[in-house]
Amino acid sequence: MDKRGIELRNMSVAHTFNGAPYEDVERMRSGTHSHNSDVERLARMGKKQLLKRRFGFLSLFGFSCTILITWETVLAGGPSGLVYGFIIAWLCTLSVYTVISELASIAPIAGGQYFWVSMLAPEGSKRFYSYITGWLTTIAWIATLAVGSVFTGSMIQGMLILQYPHYVPQPYQATLLTWVCIVVCIFVNTVVSKWLPKIEGFILIFHILGFFAVLITILYTAPHGSAESVFATSLNEGGWPTQGLSYCVGFIGNVATFVGADAAVHMSEEIENAALNVPRAIFTTMVLNGAMGLAMMIAVLFVIGDAEEVLKSVTGFPFIQIFYNSTGSKAGTIVMTALVAALAWAGTIGFTATSSRMLWSFARDRGVPFHQAISKVSSLLFDHKRIFILHLLTPPKQLEPRTSIPMVAVGVVTVIPALLALIHIGSPIVFNDVVSLSVTGFYSSYLLPSALLLWRRTTGHIAEPSDPDSEDIAGDAPAGFEGEKVLQMQLVWGPWRVPGMLGIVNNAFACFLAACHARHSCDDEL
Repeated sequence: MDKRGIELRNMSVAHTFNGAPYEDVERMRSGTHSHNSDVERLARMGKKQLLKRRFGFLSLFGFSCTILITWETVLAGGPSGLVYGFIIAWLCTLSVYTVISELASIAPIAGGQYFWVSMLAPEGSKRFYSYITGWLTTIAWIATLAVGSVFTGSMIQGMLILQYPHYVPQPYQATLLTWVCIVVCIFVNTVVSKWLPKIEGFILIFHILGFFAVLITILYTAPHGSAESVFATSLNEGGWPTQGLSYCVGFIGNVATFVGADAAVHMSEEIENAALNVPRAIFTTMVLNGAMGLAMMIAVLFVIGDAEEVLKSVTGFPFIQIFYNSTGSKAGTIVMTALVAALAWAGTIGFTATSSRMLWSFARDRGVPFHQAISKVSSLLFDHKRIFILHLLTPPKQLEPRTSIPMVAVGVVTVIPALLALIHIGSPIVFNDVVSLSVTGFYSSYLLPSALLLWRRTTGHIAEPSDPDSEDIAGDAPAGFEGEKVLQMQLVWGPWRVPGMLGIVNNAFACFLAACHARHSCDDEL
């Protein structure tokens, strides 16, 4: 670990314009307006553009949607607790991500939360709090990748159990399937990374069409329960002392459904017009996935039948049993389950991209051990003799600026989940306890920047974009740049925000919710 802590480094005024070398500024001015705006905004934050901006709004929207898969499980609170808890969790997390969207509009950067903390916190504490926030966010995303990979591998194993009744599942087999999932994620994020935006656009279509395919099938083929059984019945299958406590545990599960909607934030340096497209993608994703998740949940609860039978499914996945009970066909069930598994697999591809960018950005600011290696960007090399060579094995050629990917970061964030999957062999329960702390990490990382934004906006420290005084100002350099004058970023609202008192109220509410979610998810684990 670098004892100097995180260095949110700015460029020297003597040789730069808004943090970018003068020759880069000339290239900025010769490009499109949106690209200029993105590069200049990043330069004002003291960062040089290194990653190519391939994502537009639709491809980013597809990327964000596949991160949030919201229609597959039956949780502990029973039908009514599940429905009402989902609605409350949806609206509450929408409030939190509205604040995250405002922050992303002010400073669209891959580091996200930890950079915002450094940007908003008082001078004496910014380095400590940004360091803690950076680690919380990084760990949360790597744990989420581990969860998604194991979930996908276990789902494939669940299909095998259904198809072959005499098959005896072994934990090591789920781990091997998890590794296969991770290998595919590495392939997509490295070898074919230039096509990732197009892949995400295709997955968005698949995500929506798959939703209707499953929804229509189960509603058409299965007998329906009563509205009372869905909206007025509560179960306590977890054995909790009171129904209220059972509902609270179920509510935590509903909240976990929406974590990770900040994925678009960590791709900011690869998105055109990021200050506007990132907030739009987050907000639209929350609205669409929330609506689809609620519709699927209600449909599933109408056709669930015997809840105890479903929850005790030999496949390990209640929704697989629901599909089978609805269709009465193994082939039909496997097709629908394969569709959900494919979407879950697509989600892990997004988890890989997001977590690698987060780690890369944190390493760029010297927040992790071996930051010099992890912060490198490079590319796969192709020629007529070799299929591909990783730059770790062969020294990379001189690369064109802004065409690279963080290869080492991709490797690190995939190796760790692969190792965590070994825990699943010994004890799936221990594995779940370890990685489910990601919920705590996410909401803890949301809390501090949200609280600091509330402080800044109520004290009038954020200028309007049209304010003539909202220009960069000179100030003292951070540690490591003694004697230099650097350009520091003046806080200015981005193009996307909730104005006036409504924004303040929503911001305060989001802080309260983030604190509650972080605390209760942590208490649940303990």
